[in-house]
Amino acid sequence: MIEEREVDLLLNDLLEVYGYDFTHYARASLKRRINRLWSLDKFPSFAEMRYRVRTDPHYLKRFVEELTVNVTEMFRDPLFYKTLRTEVISTLAAKPFIRIWHAGCSTGEEVFSMAILLKEANLLHKSLLYATDLNSEVLEVARKGIFALAPMKQYSENYILSGGKKDFSSYYTAQYGHVKFNEELAGKMVFSTHNLVSDRSFNEFDLILCRNVLIYFDKALQERVLTLFNESLGPLSYLALGAKETLKFSTLQPKFKQLENNEKIWRKIG
Repeated sequence: MIEEREVDLLLNDLLEVYGYDFTHYARASLKRRINRLWSLDKFPSFAEMRYRVRTDPHYLKRFVEELTVNVTEMFRDPLFYKTLRTEVISTLAAKPFIRIWHAGCSTGEEVFSMAILLKEANLLHKSLLYATDLNSEVLEVARKGIFALAPMKQYSENYILSGGKKDFSSYYTAQYGHVKFNEELAGKMVFSTHNLVSDRSFNEFDLILCRNVLIYFDKALQERVLTLFNESLGPLSYLALGAKETLKFSTLQPKFKQLENNEKIWRKIG
């Protein structure tokens, strides 16, 4: 097992040698993920693991990936997407152009879900979806728009529960156990690495989604990231967070009003 002091050394190495700052990530989660790698990769000693992280670029990639990868699925929490359909997207329709930022987009399932919602609201043609993540490997997966066929049955059920009326399979082509989503959806997406810990705002958005990312950050970093989102949101815009995340304890709470149905979506009012 990796000790607290050893976690400190690894985090310090990542910051000093590579500029990755994990010092404000939730400690218990980080330690669990590092220990998982320790077991999987069967290091004879902590010194050996540390040496690999400091000197082997391939291993570093694996290490950072393991620390940052988030579980995701299409139309995850269908009622959340139903609220996006009925309460949010309908109000964005009046805007001449719609900019949406998926922060911490992982492998892109939620970005494609959003593109489908916009398509069905007849708004995709005047929308642009910016999808960012710290992890360049997952962005590569997202950019290709190719996913395993197996979960599509579940995603189709999620889609219907979210208020979807079409045949979900009309949005992709299946081949050899994989599916590729239609180019019309992918053509409205811009994928880019962005580090929520250290990078600044890069545009003004009508909707920012950052779901199940803040739970991995400590309170100070959560506040910093929420401030970044607040600065990146235009007038009459929305912020959506994950099921276990909230603005309740943030100094920014007075600037936002949560939607009536208790889904984790807030409208910017100040």
